[in-house]
Amino acid sequence: MMRSIRPMRGALRDDTGAATAEYAITIMAAVGFAGLLVVILRSGEVQGILTDLVHRALTVAG
Repeated sequence: MMRSIRPMRGALRDDTGAATAEYAITIMAAVGFAGLLVVILRSGEVQGILTDLVHRALTVAG
């Protein structure tokens, strides 16, 4: 029974591909966050706030 556990221990210690999986999860989270930002920025209220902000900044600047 001990002989069958040893190869399994080696397989559990092998972290080949772990960095790739972490990158994939990070990219998926970033894409989800970007999608959320697109939805928020497309709303009329947010567009009005941003337009007003840019207008005031350009008016003050010159």
